[in-house]
Amino acid sequence: MKHLTNREEEIMEIFWEKGFMYVKDVIDLLKGTKPHYNTISTIVRGLEDKGFVGHEQFGNTYRYFAVISREEFSKNSIKNLVSKYFNTSYASVVSMFVEEQKITPEEIQELIRQVELRNQNPSAT
Repeated sequence: MKHLTNREEEIMEIFWEKGFMYVKDVIDLLKGTKPHYNTISTIVRGLEDKGFVGHEQFGNTYRYFAVISREEFSKNSIKNLVSKYFNTSYASVVSMFVEEQKITPEEIQELIRQVELRNQNPSAT
């Protein structure tokens, strides 16, 4: 999955939250200074080129929508992060959280419980 800039991710959050949108609607929902219509239109078309957004045409205008869910994006982002920075080792990620004291023993026990349950019922995905 391709990387998103901060602005692209901000726009995707709008699509995930609101659904089908015209470029003008996206601009209205952006926080802070409102960029020019053409700027956001270019970004949205770029998101479409990257496979994140699709569109429906109504005459000369387009209504855009997310084609990748927030969950799918999140999962792929985590996979990319673990691959890039942790040599594809999820155990290294958990170990880092332990070392940084970002996870409690109770949370680790809950994770172990989830793994054990998954191993008892591997078809539950």
